[in-house]
Amino acid sequence: MIFTIAGREMRSLFLSPLAWSVLAVVQFILAYMFLSQIEVFLSVQARLVSVPGAPGLTEIVAVPLLANAAIVLLLVVPLLTMRLISEERRSQTLSLLFSAPVSMTEIVVGKYCGVMGFLLVMLGMIALMPLSLQSGGNLDFSLCAAGLLGLLLLLGSFAAAGLYVSTLTVQPVVAAVATFGLLLLLWILDWSGTAADGRLSGLFPYLSVLRHYESLLKGVFDTSDVVYYLLFIGLFLILSIRRLDADRLQH
Repeated sequence: MIFTIAGREMRSLFLSPLAWSVLAVVQFILAYMFLSQIEVFLSVQARLVSVPGAPGLTEIVAVPLLANAAIVLLLVVPLLTMRLISEERRSQTLSLLFSAPVSMTEIVVGKYCGVMGFLLVMLGMIALMPLSLQSGGNLDFSLCAAGLLGLLLLLGSFAAAGLYVSTLTVQPVVAAVATFGLLLLLWILDWSGTAADGRLSGLFPYLSVLRHYESLLKGVFDTSDVVYYLLFIGLFLILSIRRLDADRLQH
C-alpha cells in the first residue's frame, strides 16, 4: 500500500500546474546561477593556474550551485508539501483514508515517498548541471557526490517537516507558510548560538540544518551529519503518524 499511495501522490503532483511551474522556475533560476559561476571561473582561470592549492572548477562552480539550490528549495518544498494532508482534511477525504485497510504508517510513509519521488526528479535535473562540467574540465566527483548527498538529505528533511506541518492544519496555504517559518528557523538556528564571549554553544549549531549541509558541501563526509538528517526525518515522520493516529481516534 505504501507504493500505491506514493504512486498516487506522484501522479497528482505531476498532473498539477504547480509542480511543473516549480520545476521550470527552479531550473531557470539555478541555470542562471550556474552560468554565472562558469563566467566567474573563466574570468579567474588564468590566474588560478599560478596559485598553488587554488580552488578548481568544482569548488568555484558546482559547490556554489548546490549551496544556492538549497536556498531556492527552502522556498519551494513547502509549496509541494502543503497539500499532502491538509488538502485531504479540507476536502473531507481524510476519513476515507482512516476507514481504508491501511495503517497510519503506510499513509504517512506513502505520501512522503511520493513527494520525495518528485524531489528526486528535481535533484536529478539539478545534478546534470555540475556533471556537464566533466565534458570541458576536471570535475571532483567525490566533492560533487558529497554535495549532492547533502542536498538529498536536506530535501528529505524539508519534506518530512512539511508533511508534519500539513497534518496540523486544514488550509494548505497556512501549512506552506508555517513550514517555511519552521525550516527558516532551523536554517538560522546557529546564529543565536553565539555567546557573549564569542564562543559558540554546541547545541544550536548541531540543531541547525545548514551547519550539517555546509560540512558535506566541503567534501567532509561525517557520519554524524548523515545520522542527524536521518533522525530529523524519522522524528517528523513519527510525529506525523502520531498526529494522524490522534485524528483517527476522534472519528
